[in-house]
Amino acid sequence: MRREDKEVTDMAKILKVLDSCTVCRLGIYDPTNEEAYIIPMNFAYQMKEGKLFLYFHSARRGRKIDLLSRCLRVTFEMDCGHQLIPHDRPCEYSYRYSCIMGTGTVSFLSDPREKAAVLSLLMKKMTGRNFVIEEKTTPSVSVFYVEVRQFSCKVQN
Repeated sequence: MRREDKEVTDMAKILKVLDSCTVCRLGIYDPTNEEAYIIPMNFAYQMKEGKLFLYFHSARRGRKIDLLSRCLRVTFEMDCGHQLIPHDRPCEYSYRYSCIMGTGTVSFLSDPREKAAVLSLLMKKMTGRNFVIEEKTTPSVSVFYVEVRQFSCKVQN
């Protein structure tokens, strides 16, 4: 990170940013077009033994799933807390925000019990409510996670 004075390393503060963000953008390489495919997704997360895991769900078919079947390495970005900071001079305007960016590897879940647990976690993150997801509903969706290899968190005040 170029601006080390903006980097956040305190895990409690990083978790607050994760809790505040509602959309995570996944970047997936598309070798057919030699370009990045970026898709915004709702997400949930867990910290397990000091590692960050991001969870997602999607349709079972589509460009995202096709690309992930070829390459499981992804990048991601999420941001929140946006606020314009006005100034008398145009070039002195600034913008307040927090963001997390990183890389990781995707794994797909197939066990209905694990998929139901992650779907419940996603609903909790999106709504703040606890839902019990029935295992019998899980075959209709893909559920996957990103085991984060590295990430950085920035808070621009």
